[in-house]
Amino acid sequence: MKVSMLAKSAAVALAFGLVTSTPAHAVDLSGSGASFPALLIEACKAPFATASGHSFTYASSGSGAGRTNSDKSIGDFWFSDAAHTAATKRASIIHAPVVAAPIGILHNLPSRNTLSLSASTIAGIFSGAITRWNDPAIVRDNNRAYDKIVYKTKNGAVVKDSKGDPIVAKKIATTTRYTLPDKPIKVVYRSDSSGTTENFTNYLNKSAPTVWTKAKAAVFTTSFPGNINAPENLGRIVGASSSTGVSQLAGKTPYSITFAEVNYAVANKLKVAHVINNAGNAVEPTSVTTSAFLSQASIDANGIMSFDYATKEAGVYTLGIVSYMLVDTAYTDKTKAAAVKSLASFILSPACAKDKGEALGFSVLDGAFLKKAQELVAKIG
Repeated sequence: MKVSMLAKSAAVALAFGLVTSTPAHAVDLSGSGASFPALLIEACKAPFATASGHSFTYASSGSGAGRTNSDKSIGDFWFSDAAHTAATKRASIIHAPVVAAPIGILHNLPSRNTLSLSASTIAGIFSGAITRWNDPAIVRDNNRAYDKIVYKTKNGAVVKDSKGDPIVAKKIATTTRYTLPDKPIKVVYRSDSSGTTENFTNYLNKSAPTVWTKAKAAVFTTSFPGNINAPENLGRIVGASSSTGVSQLAGKTPYSITFAEVNYAVANKLKVAHVINNAGNAVEPTSVTTSAFLSQASIDANGIMSFDYATKEAGVYTLGIVSYMLVDTAYTDKTKAAAVKSLASFILSPACAKDKGEALGFSVLDGAFLKKAQELVAKIG
């Protein structure tokens, strides 16, 4: 089934209604995992405390750490940007897809021009096949004509047709011109086990399989289609831990490129590239364009999403992902269970997802997606 990401007031009002009552006893929760949703989680900490009386801490330690901590019952809730399907997963742990946002291609080029990159070019850059900024593939991506797509919206939400597809309001004929520098590309990748990396490498393998020939992996070097330690890669393709780490390193490294949540760009003075989709249009990573892509995805009974990287929908940003909140259906401490359920519901509510998330580039969940997420949250206990 198709799902939509932008808010419908009635549905999100229901989610908010789950968290408005103040508990008799406040609970201190501890969470850990993916760095991708960390900005939203931190932004919602104070309003959650006000609404519920509860508090929490969150260690942005990576999806791999989140999954491992959930296996060992370290803390009370965990986040992973990729589904936890390992044999080590406890049977009582479920996935609640409560956060959605784009992965940004962040770069440190001096020009004010907007960089545009196709999937095959992105794969070539991160695989080490494309090593200089004035490579013909990058030049071709940035000197071309395409349509800028504007979707029809109502109250900030994308309007969809009877099939659930976003309706295009207008197409703006656009031509780009960009003189790329003759400089080596410095690639910064995630060195830790990361759901963001798993989603990113899955996108590369599904969208440019002849270039990125290896399957997705949570560890970048495992998916890397070649020898990352080859002499030509040493010192030019380097790793750093977490979204914070890669964006900080890229911010200090001229002519570098990395991948992370788009809001890490601002603090590190990085620029965000537009991604060329299967319709040939260069698309900015926004809540609307990401939601348009995620609306093409399917979601199973366990809340796990399958993305349609082959979609030819005109204005989609094809690097959108969800972050799963890993939660327990059999907490030994039922008071904590109620507090975790309250937190999950709050993240879905307008007070977090819309009031805090939209400004940070996160997508507000609605419709079938929100309903499925709420069904999973209701199983926490």
